[in-house]
Amino acid sequence: MNHAALGLVGLAAVFHAVWNIAAKRFTGDAALFVWMYMTVSAALCLPVAWIFGDWTVSWALVVGPLVTAVLHIAYSITLQTGYARADLNVVYPVARGVGPLLTVVVAVAVLGERPGPLPLLGGLIILIGILVVTGFRRRGNGSVRTGVLFGTATGVTIAAYTLWDHYSVVTLNISPVTYFALAVSMQSLLLTPKTLGKGPQLREMLRTYWREISIIAVLSPAAYILVLVAMKTLPLSVVAPARESSIVVGSLLAWWLFHEANPVRRLAGSAVVLGGIVLIAVN
Repeated sequence: MNHAALGLVGLAAVFHAVWNIAAKRFTGDAALFVWMYMTVSAALCLPVAWIFGDWTVSWALVVGPLVTAVLHIAYSITLQTGYARADLNVVYPVARGVGPLLTVVVAVAVLGERPGPLPLLGGLIILIGILVVTGFRRRGNGSVRTGVLFGTATGVTIAAYTLWDHYSVVTLNISPVTYFALAVSMQSLLLTPKTLGKGPQLREMLRTYWREISIIAVLSPAAYILVLVAMKTLPLSVVAPARESSIVVGSLLAWWLFHEANPVRRLAGSAVVLGGIVLIAVN
């Protein structure tokens, strides 16, 4: 096991939890907000990638970032909409639990990775933890059901872009820094039509949420580039779940900042999910 690479994933998890807290604070047009922080991220990442990345021209350098850009737009808007309609302490753990679980299933069934019995047990524990977090019942609270729905949908997009990103940086051998810089730039361009004629809204959004936009624009790319680098040396069935240790950090911050309901149960469920993630990472 490459412990240095695993350490990068752990640092990425902290960054990820913090930027999700910033995203939860926003209320308004999700697409405009996502465009705003992606545009700032692109402006920050492109110069860094130009200096430190690899810009060897190939079809992969276009197709790889373009596919992940589309998947990340779906992820970001689904996540932001979920945060607007339900508690972070439901949406976040469900999304971050479903994502690695699906990723590991595909890694085993399609990519031929063989994680062993403990990681498989970890997958079952993640499911149990999600049920504890949500307190899910057939006739449960409407907000909880909404959180489960959007969390699951977000988890599906997480699995999709994680699998594609692994293919891009490992099989296609695209530089992680270049890959992310191009992807976030394409995300900004693809969402630009949504901003036409909305200058006043964008100016008001920037004035009101400049702190949140800045935090996400810096920490989101930092977190993801660290994960892409780790993918170069660690199996996907380890990276995907290990990065989700952000669940506990995010749940603690949500309880502290937003005073969301049922903190003990949701924190306990997050800890159970983290326990499952640890077992998955034992490979």
